[in-house]
Amino acid sequence: MPRAARMVIQGEEPGVYHVMSRTCLDGFPYGDAEKDELLKIIKRFSKLFFVEILGYCLLDNHFHLVLRVFPEKTISDEEIKKRTRFHYGQDFDISKEQIPYYRNKLSSLAHYMKEIKQAFSVYYNRRYHRRGTLWAERFKSLIVENGETLINCLAYVDLNPVRAGIVEKPEEYRWSSIGYHVQRHNEDGFLSLDFGLKEFGVKDTDRLQHYRKFLYEKGGIVDLEKEREREFELNKFDRFQYRTRYFIDSGIIGSKEFVDRIYQQFKHYFTSIREKRPKAIKGLEGVYSLKRLSEVI
Repeated sequence: MPRAARMVIQGEEPGVYHVMSRTCLDGFPYGDAEKDELLKIIKRFSKLFFVEILGYCLLDNHFHLVLRVFPEKTISDEEIKKRTRFHYGQDFDISKEQIPYYRNKLSSLAHYMKEIKQAFSVYYNRRYHRRGTLWAERFKSLIVENGETLINCLAYVDLNPVRAGIVEKPEEYRWSSIGYHVQRHNEDGFLSLDFGLKEFGVKDTDRLQHYRKFLYEKGGIVDLEKEREREFELNKFDRFQYRTRYFIDSGIIGSKEFVDRIYQQFKHYFTSIREKRPKAIKGLEGVYSLKRLSEVI
């Protein structure tokens, strides 16, 4: 059975995606060295491809990326030549006839993820003298709306180590975007300062502070004594924690209007003849999803 087509934003509008890929190996095979190398690879290809990294989290058996991909119509010939020379070497030159190929490739989410996963597989297999595939399946991808939905998605990604019990504070985890911002002061400007706050008019210099506040509020973790005090009633933190599956298992997430607009572009991808409707996510006010990864991933 052929694989379902992946939904990718077309035209001149940049697309924001949350992507996740998991290893096929048992247990938790990625240690500190592996995560360091994976981050190096992601940074290297992010300078080649026309992407903007908004957030990430590298864990012991999978990784998350939140990124903006710029469409090929917005990319100049000179910028393509500049990036390919920086990546492949100053002697690397591409002809006029090759430009369309590189323009398409370097604005492709699928090609970007393929390069990262292949490069890391080569590194890992050499390091451990093994052969064969390293990744379990196609990477999952979710179209994310800018603004409120994006900042919630980034919080979901950065709170992974807290939910897993690895750290108490999200910035204590060094292989996450909030850890990179705080511990490494966003070295080389690798990460975007968007945080989903650009739409709210928050200045660049204030966004990290605003985002950390949002992150702490969303990730509020209570101890057993506090649970007893509130008689184990679910609060807004619990609701966020238990709704986070939508940031993986949905296909499109955002406002009702955004989800419906993007769905109309891709409705021909679906096997169901019934019109799909955006579904409100309880606990995330104003956020809707189209949950159908069984059909399109």
